[in-house]
Amino acid sequence: MHPDLLTRAFPYLAAVLAAVAVTDPDLFLPWREAVVPLLGVVMLGMGLTLSAESFAAVARRPALVALGVGLQFLVMPLAGWLLALLFGLPPQLVAGVVLVGAAPGGTASNVITYLARGDVALSVTLTASSTLLSVVLTPALTWLYVGRTVPVPTAEMLLGVVQVVLAPVALGVLLNRWLGRRLDTVRAVFPAFSVSAICLIIAIVVATNREEIGQLAAAAVAVVVLHNLVGLAAGYWATRWLGYGEAQCRTLAIEVGMQNSGLAATLAMKYFTAAAALPGAVFSVWHNLSGASLAAHWVRRDRARGLTAEKTPVG
Repeated sequence: MHPDLLTRAFPYLAAVLAAVAVTDPDLFLPWREAVVPLLGVVMLGMGLTLSAESFAAVARRPALVALGVGLQFLVMPLAGWLLALLFGLPPQLVAGVVLVGAAPGGTASNVITYLARGDVALSVTLTASSTLLSVVLTPALTWLYVGRTVPVPTAEMLLGVVQVVLAPVALGVLLNRWLGRRLDTVRAVFPAFSVSAICLIIAIVVATNREEIGQLAAAAVAVVVLHNLVGLAAGYWATRWLGYGEAQCRTLAIEVGMQNSGLAATLAMKYFTAAAALPGAVFSVWHNLSGASLAAHWVRRDRARGLTAEKTPVG
């Protein structure tokens, strides 16, 4: 199957596998330990498309990085808190939604950015930056909105970002520099591999969180969905309003809208209640599906405009 066709079919494949995971979770539960290695391999492939200059270009735009991080920690906690109150959720679910909003960006956002033809170097930089800042901001924002602070597992989170994101991407950049055009065949098929990997990860996440998803009321699910959509819209349109290019708008939409919801669910379970972990569990499933749909939409739009992956619009 042509990589572009597979990318456009991304949300449908993800939805089908998610449905299978709901009906027969045992098919995917044995693969839980494969999630981190799969993400690592995808990050390596993304690194093959980047160079040191890609990151140097990001470093020359600190205002863009500050915008992404600012939207992440200003919009998402506030939007989660307001939506939870608007829908009348009980206090423990309010805490869970706020924790999702106060979490840093998730590693899956880097893959979605790659498939959406965004700015991958910017995405990686934002994920690393928000993870570093979350050491202070996640507890502080949780205290601000919920009145209780939560310790963040700093060393574990940073080690995870290094292992899953930074190290594989850096290795890919080095291989790109050393081997250059000899990797063209690998680069050509990597979008298809990335789609397959993310679809499998979504199915594993659904299977793992199947019981939690079934326990949430419709109002809480609506809050999770709207919370994610607010983040996607805020990231895209704030960046567009400030005059940045299409690739950067897509990147900030994904980075702001996709959270490290696994961290949020873990913190909620540890420092609040099992009920508080439910929004994070559902967000883990939903943001991958919405991200997949958005990436496929942008690829279809590029195709309709006659734009290839190498000619992603910049304005």
